Amino acid sequence: MYHAVGHRPAPAVRALSVSPDAFAEQMALLGERGFTPLTTARLAAGWRGGGPLPARPVLITFDDGYEGVHRYALPVLARHGFAATLFVATGWLRGPYDRGGALDTMLDWDQVRQLAYAGVEIGGHSHTHPQLDQLGDSRLRHEAARCREIVADELGGAPASFAYPYGYSTRRVRRAVREAGFAQSLAVGNALARRSQGPYALERVTVRRSTGIGEFGRLMEGRALGRIFAADRALTKAYAVVRGARRGVRTLRG
Repeated sequence: MYHAVGHRPAPAVRALSVSPDAFAEQMALLGERGFTPLTTARLAAGWRGGGPLPARPVLITFDDGYEGVHRYALPVLARHGFAATLFVATGWLRGPYDRGGALDTMLDWDQVRQLAYAGVEIGGHSHTHPQLDQLGDSRLRHEAARCREIVADELGGAPASFAYPYGYSTRRVRRAVREAGFAQSLAVGNALARRSQGPYALERVTVRRSTGIGEFGRLMEGRALGRIFAADRALTKAYAVVRGARRGVRTLRG
């Protein structure tokens, strides 16, 4: 799971960004080790019985829709012939639907179309990038449906895949995403995706600016994930309790 790719990202996204050189080195290592990148839709279709998968499948995903994905990541992906999935927050992209709130320079829709033309799967990431599990039912449905509608209008085909903003989801959120028409969705989890997780709770591993090439190699082999992400998992569990309590209070007040 990537976010921004750039030399000088905004402070708000710096920790979750990678430099162009680091990204190129990481993609080269994937190729050297015999991994075959797939789109999210292709992986899910394979797990649903839609044909065999390569021996070492891997997803390369980008969340939010930062401009550096087009400027820096796309040429590297093209050089290796790698597939990838970009999950866009449609209300953050530059253009007619921009609602503000973006954390750095975002893609515009011409760039998104160029990415799609180059074979990058374009998925949904909500409209305004809220914590979906904190929303009421009506706003939750709107965030998923509006995002899907805009991508379909701009690209001429509805997106099949979704990624939860911040990785947060509950059974209610997953149901809303499914009812909006998405066929599969990705969380975070900092673990390898497995078929047993189900199509609406597939996990990913976070790549950060601090991720060195040695650690990246261990991540993609699924080694030492518990140690590398121990602090993240502890914080995630604690924050899940807090978010659940906040949602419960809002429900009672409503």
